[in-house]
Formats: sequence, C-alpha cells, structure tokens
Amino acid sequence: MLKNNYYIAISCLILSTANMVAQTLSLDAVLTNIKTNNPQLKMYDADIQSMDAAAKGAKSWMAPQVETGFFMTPYNSKLWKADEMGPGMGSYMVGVTQMIPNARKLKSDFNYMNAMSSVEKENKGYTINQLKALAKTNYYQWLVLNKKIKIADDNLLLLDYMIKSMEIRYQYNMDKLPTYYKAKSQYGALQSMIVMLQNDISQKRIMLNTLMARDKNTLFEIDETYKLNDFDAIKADTTSLSQNRSDVKAIEKTMVLNQLKIETEKAKLLPEFGVKYDHMFAFGEQPKQFSLMGMITIPMPWSTKMNKANINSFKIKNEGLNWQKQMILNEAAGMISGMNTELINLKKQYDIAEKNIIPALKRNYDTAILAWQNNTGDLFVVLDAWEALNMAQIDVLDKLQNILSTQVEIEKQLEIK
Repeated sequence: MLKNNYYIAISCLILSTANMVAQTLSLDAVLTNIKTNNPQLKMYDADIQSMDAAAKGAKSWMAPQVETGFFMTPYNSKLWKADEMGPGMGSYMVGVTQMIPNARKLKSDFNYMNAMSSVEKENKGYTINQLKALAKTNYYQWLVLNKKIKIADDNLLLLDYMIKSMEIRYQYNMDKLPTYYKAKSQYGALQSMIVMLQNDISQKRIMLNTLMARDKNTLFEIDETYKLNDFDAIKADTTSLSQNRSDVKAIEKTMVLNQLKIETEKAKLLPEFGVKYDHMFAFGEQPKQFSLMGMITIPMPWSTKMNKANINSFKIKNEGLNWQKQMILNEAAGMISGMNTELINLKKQYDIAEKNIIPALKRNYDTAILAWQNNTGDLFVVLDAWEALNMAQIDVLDKLQNILSTQVEIEKQLEIK
C-alpha cells in the first residue's frame, strides 16, 4: 500500500511538472503581464502617486512667525521698577506675524501641482506602447522560429530517409558516394541550424520573461496563432495621430503645464497681505500695551525681474514644444505611409510564394524523388530540388517575419490600444 502511494505521488509530481513546462501564453496574456508587473511601469505609478500626494498641500499657508523679547526697555534695570521717580519703564513683548497668501496665487499653485502628474501618465502610456511593441516583436520572431524548426524537423526526416535508402542502394551499386556525402552534410547542416534556432527561441523566452518581470528561466510556450492586419482603412493624418499617440499628448500636457506655470509666475506679481500682533507686558506700574498692524508686499520693478523673465522663458519653451509636436506628427505620418506601402508589397510577395512558388517547387521535388525511387532519376537532382524547396520555405517564413515586424511597427506608430 505504501509502495502504491509512493508511485501515485511520483506520478502526480511528473504530471504537475509536465503541466508547468507545457504552459502556453497567448500574446494578450504576455501583454497583460507586462502592463501589470513591469518595474518600469510601477516606477511611473509611484511618481504619479507622489505628485498627486504633493498637490494636496499646494494651498497651505506660510507658518506663523512668533517673536519675543524686550521692547523699549532702558539699559539701566533700576529704571524698570516703579519708584518715587516714576511708574517704571520698559516692557517684555510677545508677538506673532501671519502672512496671508493671495487667493489667486494659492489657486494657481494648486492647479500647477495638480496637473504635474498628467505628463507622467502620458509618459507611462508611451512606455507601455514601446514595451508592447518590443514584446510583440519577440513573440512573433519566436512564432516564426517555431515554424522554421518544424520545417527543419520535416526535412531531417526526408534526408534520413534518403540517406538510409542510399546506404541500401549503394550495396547494389545503385547510388554514388558523392551524393551520399552531400546528403550527410546537409543533414548535419540542418541539425546545426536547429540548434541555432532553439538558441534564438531561448533568447526570446528570456526577453519576454524579463519584460514580464518573471524568473528569466521560466519555461513556457506561445500560442502560434497570428493575424495579418490591414491598415488601409486607418487614418494616419496628423489630427488622428495627435489623438492617439501618448508622446504627443505628453508634449501637449507639458505645454499646458508651462501655461499653468506662467499663471503662477503672474500670481507672484500680485501683492500679499499679513497681520502682525504684539502684546507688551509692561514693567513697574505701566499699563499693558498691544500693537496690531497690517502688512502688504508691493511688487516693484526691481523685485519682479525674475518672474517676468520666467514668464517669457515658458512662452518660448511652449513655442519649441509645439514645433517638436509638429515634427513628431509629420515624421510619424510619413513613416506610416511608407511602411503601409511596404506591407502591401510584402503581402503580395508572400501570397505569390505561398500560392505559386512553394507548390511548384513541391511538385518538382515530388517528381524528382519519384523518378529516383523508380531508378529513372538521379539523387543529385532530388537533393537540388529539395534544397530549392527548403530555401523557398525558409524565404517565405522570412517574408512572414518581415510582414509581422512591419505590422508591429505600424501599430506602434499608430499606438493602437
């Protein structure tokens, strides 16, 4: 009974390990994990929360100023007390001063600090778009690598069949040694290529694990379904791009932030008020006294030079940011137009290869191997036909890779959510 339980436990362990190894992640699952766990995005979240927390204190007043000490007190302490010469002189003072900030200044400071996080939110969106594009690129490259390995495995079986057939036929002088060694060398080359492709897949897995902030050696497979998109119906004008692209929105938010900073600088040109209250504890027989005064700061030309210079500086910065925005939109519209044209041509080439070139080469190979099997053809012809078919199959997968890479780049430029 104990032995049976041991085998059951081992079986469960093997099954759980197999399930762990066989985990398959779709592209959407990878992108969701990146958006949730990537440390760079968490950094943006912390910065945004920090700015929002700081904005809550934007309307605070300056701390009151408390003062204490002797007031109009003679150096001769004998004169402090009341005597036949008089009621005494001097007093001890306690005072407090409170500046009352201008309401417009408080509001402008609050509006500025409350809007600071808006730029970081758009920067986070831009980073998400960049990480998504990087993840898609690696995911699709892995997908194509899997297809190349499948073709290589199929070709290994074909070459293995040819090699074993030649070993039998050579015994009856039906094949030549050079052909045999050529097939053996191609078999070895395919094995080497598979090792290289598997290494490339390992690199893609490490990259995706890194983007998802997981253990770099976590094993998983990918869902090999993909979709070829058509971007002809999508508008790529500057207006639609400015509505979608986070980097452009970040520039616009920065311009708004600079305008709010201009308002805060203008508010500093306004007067501020204050109240000062002093209470005197008189010495001798003098009555207690107090002082209550109002204060106002009066901006003068020599005290407002920096504020006016800052206002002019922020206006010039916004002008530069506007030109930067126009540059990004113009370049993006041109890139999208060029890449869309390239994508259309790549799809045409891919269709021609899939529908015409590959089938023709496949029939050529089938014909050559049939002739060889019937002793009416030469194995050199079979190997040449196989090599042409293999190269065409790899070439069509390279075209697929180019299509998917171009598609990812267009999606990145459009920032499709």
